[in-house]
Amino acid sequence: MAQYIEETVFEAPRTTVYELFADREGYNEFLPFTVTLVRPGTTERQGVGAIHRIGVGPVGVKEEIVELVEGERIQYRVVGGLPVRSHIGTITLTDHPQGTAVRYSMESTPLVPVPNAAMVWVLRKSMSSLVDGARREAARRSAGGKA
Repeated sequence: MAQYIEETVFEAPRTTVYELFADREGYNEFLPFTVTLVRPGTTERQGVGAIHRIGVGPVGVKEEIVELVEGERIQYRVVGGLPVRSHIGTITLTDHPQGTAVRYSMESTPLVPVPNAAMVWVLRKSMSSLVDGARREAARRSAGGKA
C-alpha cells in the first residue's frame, strides 16, 4: 500500500473549504478535468453513496462518497477506472488561526506490483492539482466571489 498525505492551510473559513470539496460537481468551475454525477447519494444528490466520474475525455475514474461529516471530513473510495485493489481518499478540516487546516490523505493498493515511490509520486501529483485549484478557488470565494 502506498500513502501520501498533504497538510496545508487555506486562508478561508472552514464552511467555505468544506463546501468547495464536498461539491464535487463544482470542481468543473476551477479544475482542468470534468466531474459528472453517475449515481446520486442515498439522502443527498452528492452525499454518501454518490458516485462521480472524474476525468478528461474518455479517461477517468469513478469515486464513491463513503463518509461526509459536515464541516469536518470527506472520505471517498475509487470504484472504477483505476487498476487498484483499493484506493481511499480522506479530507479532514480543522480551524486554524489563518483559516482552515486541510489534511488530505490518499492510500492506494495497486492490482499489480508497483514500486512504492512510483505510487507515491502518482498520488502526490493527483492530489496537488486538486489542492492547488481548491486553494485558489477558496481564496476567490473568501474575497467576495461565490460563497
